[in-house]
Amino acid sequence: MRLRTPFALLGAALLVLVGPPLLGPGTGSDTGTAIPGLRFMVPNTPGGGYDITARTAAKNAEDAGLTGDVEVFNLPGAGGTVGLTRLVGERGNGRLAMSMGLGVVGAVHTNKTPRTLADTTPIARLTEEQDIVVVGKDSPYKTIQDLLAAWKKDPGKLPVGGGSSPGGPDHLAPMLMAQAAGIAPKDVNYVPFDGGGELLASILGNKVGFGVSGVGEYLDQIKAGELRLLAVTGPKRVPGLDAPTLREAGLDTEFTNWRGIVAPPGLSDAERDKLVTLVTGLHGSPQWRESLKTHGWNDAFLPGAEFGTFLTEQDRRVGSVLKELGL
Repeated sequence: MRLRTPFALLGAALLVLVGPPLLGPGTGSDTGTAIPGLRFMVPNTPGGGYDITARTAAKNAEDAGLTGDVEVFNLPGAGGTVGLTRLVGERGNGRLAMSMGLGVVGAVHTNKTPRTLADTTPIARLTEEQDIVVVGKDSPYKTIQDLLAAWKKDPGKLPVGGGSSPGGPDHLAPMLMAQAAGIAPKDVNYVPFDGGGELLASILGNKVGFGVSGVGEYLDQIKAGELRLLAVTGPKRVPGLDAPTLREAGLDTEFTNWRGIVAPPGLSDAERDKLVTLVTGLHGSPQWRESLKTHGWNDAFLPGAEFGTFLTEQDRRVGSVLKELGL
């Protein structure tokens, strides 16, 4: 996590591969990437960032010949901590892994779950991406300045929706926005959803004043004109999208999200290395590089022990920022 301001957080991406690879030509048998019976869990609902990344990664791995058929399954609940609890309970299972990201780090803090990411085996951080501020096409807010003016006037009457639990990226981003706009974070009316898929319906139905989510989750709806993009939260504009950064809008803050993969505790060195090798192979494939461009994801690959060190630091920073924000 990088801090551009005393309270700004940075983070972004997730991956999921699953399924029993077929052992044969073009299925990873020659490169050591095939893991028969491998399953990857998505700890939130279909349609969210974890889910999109998982299904994209699964297809890329198949097309790159790293494995056979890949299964992706969802186990949503409590901001990802239901899935985390299941993963930790599968101690020693080298055929299971879970997609996750900054949202799970935050959910562990706010839900006070007894299982934490320190109980898992880190496999890799994959991607980083900006969050976006969006409204439905029929929203009265045409620009980020329109939105900020209404939000400052009465924060409690303008609910903001996010696809993560308190402490997650879609919660931290609007809290940092509020702080930069002179709004007390405790006055923000944040409505959490279990993933971007659930959030989308509420934005389109104008049931929330605005939504905050990952840039890769709503590209299709933005291009189709169903959603109006007001701003991006990172340090630079997103190529191909006509929206200012928060700094350009006059808010002295920026924020990015990240996603990665963890496995159960208690794996042998060989089992851990096999998973890292598979994900490393995916990272190096032309299919994955093309998907990064398509979804607006930034490459943030960090394998094994390096990812473990990063997770420890993220956990400390999230706790610190939540405390700073009075949350």
